[in-house]
Amino acid sequence: METSKPVLPGAVSRWTILFLLAIGVLISFIDRTSISSALADKAFVKEFALSSVDRGWINAAFFWSYGLFQIPMGWVSDRYGVKWPYAVCFAAWCLATALMGAVTALPGLVAMRLIIGMAEAIVIPASYRWIRNNFDESQNGLAVGLLAMGNKFGPAIGAPVGAWFIVNYSWNVMFVVTGIVGLIWLGPWLTMVKNDFPTKAELATAKRKASSVTFGSILSSPVVWGGMITNFCYGYFTFYCMTWMPAYLVEQRGLSLAQSGLYTFFSFAGIAIVAALAGWAADRIIARGNNPILVRKIFIIGGFIGGCTVLLGAYAATLEMALFWNVLSLSLLGLATANNLALSRLTLIPKQAIGSVTGVQQVATSLAGGVAASLSGWLLHVSGSYELPMLVIFAFLLIGAAATAILFRPEWAPKVTAEVVPKVETEAA
Repeated sequence: METSKPVLPGAVSRWTILFLLAIGVLISFIDRTSISSALADKAFVKEFALSSVDRGWINAAFFWSYGLFQIPMGWVSDRYGVKWPYAVCFAAWCLATALMGAVTALPGLVAMRLIIGMAEAIVIPASYRWIRNNFDESQNGLAVGLLAMGNKFGPAIGAPVGAWFIVNYSWNVMFVVTGIVGLIWLGPWLTMVKNDFPTKAELATAKRKASSVTFGSILSSPVVWGGMITNFCYGYFTFYCMTWMPAYLVEQRGLSLAQSGLYTFFSFAGIAIVAALAGWAADRIIARGNNPILVRKIFIIGGFIGGCTVLLGAYAATLEMALFWNVLSLSLLGLATANNLALSRLTLIPKQAIGSVTGVQQVATSLAGGVAASLSGWLLHVSGSYELPMLVIFAFLLIGAAATAILFRPEWAPKVTAEVVPKVETEAA
């Protein structure tokens, strides 16, 4: 596979920019998951007269627009870079989050969630495009693991913070504060990150490179479809936890809203830490000369199998054991996090198509969020228990492990159909 030498963006190191990207992901996940604390708040539910099905659809609204705009945002990041598309979308979703505090009717609530989903669709394609252009294979696992810490600590921090604001102030204040405070991130982003394509010649080169891997080649690749399956199965579990875990802990396990936020933090902190460590460990094994595809596949399958312990929590007889398995199962899934993303979006994918392929795979991820949120709400409605939703999680985790073993093969990667001659390489921002 093609590799690229890391290029430092001016005087700012690539690790500093990576940290900034991780913070951006963290903020995006705080803003998208803050609704889960509100949906576990009895006053919020009563004010909007929400049923379990209604709550599922509110959670799902974000994911439908998020998924719809993944491919367009991937296309934009491959051709127009990271800095300005990211900045504009970032401002849009922060403002929409803040405006949720002024919503007085259910349609307005859904509309704001749709806007947040549309704007946040830029985050993952742009971030992976930047990583692919600045890190090589022996660093991809750690780089992706650190980035993934943002999308795990986002809900880990967002749940208890959201619960605290609701308990001490109101859900209105929670939305306004989380939305406005996030805008601070734009300062360092705009001053530290250089434009990817500052000249017309470089923009033309980027467009030609992106066009050398056709959309047909992407959609016909078993590797891409394997990534869509694994990302869906992984995302189904994590998005279930983001959208329904606080309500599960309050309604079925009897915790207070504040306690549910704390245990949600433990679960997502666990998966974040394991993700970074597993990515780093796989990098070290690969750096010693081992096959990167085989190494990452072993970690991914181990993560999916470890996540299956969620079913032990569903049927646990005591609160203590339920909480133990709840935290452990999501933490063990972290073995798959960075390695799945590095393998399905970087290692097996041509450099010039990273944004587009990531966008395609993110459709599956966002679909997982929408399905997990709405299907879990319906399953809860018809069964009256959270055991059935967790049984569905178990089934998807097994499917993810099987797809990893079968579909991630280098000969099935998307093909480059045209050689690009221009040698301008200033894609470091």
